[in-house]
Amino acid sequence: MTGPRSRAAAAGVAALLALAACGGSDDAGSGGGAEEGGLTPVTIGTQPIVDSAPLYLGVDQGFFEEEGIELTIESAAGGAVVVPSVVSGEYQFGRGNVLSTMIAVDEGLPLRCITNANSTAGDPDFGAVVVRGDSPIQSMADLAGATVSVNTLNNIGDTTIRSVVEEAGGDPDAVEFVEIPFPDAPSALDTGQVDAAWILDPFLTEAVDAGARVLSYNFSDFHPELDISCVFTSDQLLQEDPELVEAFQRAMNRSLEFSQENPEEVRRITGTYTEIEPAVLERIVIPTFRTEFSREALELLGAKAAEYGTLSEEPDLDQLLP
Repeated sequence: MTGPRSRAAAAGVAALLALAACGGSDDAGSGGGAEEGGLTPVTIGTQPIVDSAPLYLGVDQGFFEEEGIELTIESAAGGAVVVPSVVSGEYQFGRGNVLSTMIAVDEGLPLRCITNANSTAGDPDFGAVVVRGDSPIQSMADLAGATVSVNTLNNIGDTTIRSVVEEAGGDPDAVEFVEIPFPDAPSALDTGQVDAAWILDPFLTEAVDAGARVLSYNFSDFHPELDISCVFTSDQLLQEDPELVEAFQRAMNRSLEFSQENPEEVRRITGTYTEIEPAVLERIVIPTFRTEFSREALELLGAKAAEYGTLSEEPDLDQLLP
């Protein structure tokens, strides 16, 4: 089955392809050139969530500076917002979920993941499908015929949920997904606007505190090694300044390793760029941060996304991954 593509989305992709063909600004390939002192100014777009903690810790710990990079971190509402800035060369790098990157490449945009960014934490996880405490829904198979909220339609949320429903013996085509931002999802669940909600922390912890019941940690139930997001860049930057990309990869991988080994530092730094209440921040689940990608998990994600119509075909991981 093939998911519909809106005219607006098609127009947006066409505009981005035209922008990519123009090659962006003259200094996009080098991040603007090294400033006095030898540091190259570089910008990355990301979301102000715990997944981005390694970037902030990398700056905090001096990992990027040691690689000759002066990193500026720009906040964005989502990975889809970051993509145009990376394609145009306004940002040298972006961080977003891996399926969003697959979708962009599937639509013809010249992007490539260069490092991992975060992966499922397992059980418990930092994201889950939840229902009201008194809901008759007891398993993922019961979601057939139910209404489920996701923050973005045709993306990693509904793709993994459909697969888990199918694995549990339910009909993935019978689940009705509605788009509701994570901060609004607990209220939508409480008022009966939806039967179930897919929510990420800190809103997941807040929802469970208010009486919601976890039905599935859909990331880890989909695949126990699923990588959730990656750092990506443009083909143009890869060709024009491979040394900068390699320096960024080294710094980012050090940041991932440091974050995995120091969860309290992850909580501390997250409190500096988010508005998560300290009492909630102390209890949220921290993602897994690792340098290697699980090709097996990403092959499954790509295959399911193609099966459900989110992608036109299965992605070529050799072209997508470093």
